[in-house]
Amino acid sequence: MSPTTAPKAADTASGLRVLGPADRLLRAASDLFAAQGIRAVGIDQILREAGVAKASLYSTYGSKDALIVAYLEEIDQRDRNRWNAAVAAQRDPVAKILTFFDLAATAAKTRNFRGCLYANAATEFPGTVWEPVRAHREWFRATVTALLREAGVSHPDNMARRVQLFYDGALTASKMEKSAAPITLARKLTRELIG
Repeated sequence: MSPTTAPKAADTASGLRVLGPADRLLRAASDLFAAQGIRAVGIDQILREAGVAKASLYSTYGSKDALIVAYLEEIDQRDRNRWNAAVAAQRDPVAKILTFFDLAATAAKTRNFRGCLYANAATEFPGTVWEPVRAHREWFRATVTALLREAGVSHPDNMARRVQLFYDGALTASKMEKSAAPITLARKLTRELIG
């Protein structure tokens, strides 16, 4: 559908949600950034994939950098929601921590071992601190710290930093080896560390 074409009556009558230009831009950018890398993807490619005019990009996001921030915010929120849903019925705080690794192993396979999308963004822009990347890392560590405290672990903040190091290393190794095995090993090491 071109940006000037109105939704067909059949689309709206059947209950399908027709995405607006902003949503289509974000969806296209997210898919392309995750698959090809942020720097490798140009604005023209995003516009073609989204099927929108350049004016829509600039009126909605203002710049590619703002679109990158929106992409990182979206994956941060999606990851938080996925983890919250996965642990909703769990009572054991250690099991909740290990769920991070379980979700990462599944995502690694699904995304064809592209690695951590936050680390990928940070690597592509070494001089830039992306606020959503920082916020996601802080949320991960704060969540693990709180769960370790709930589990009765002494010095939970220090141990949470170690768990995060295992997690980061596992995702990097998974990308390099094209395997979920490093994530599975990091999960085991985290379980042993917590005791």
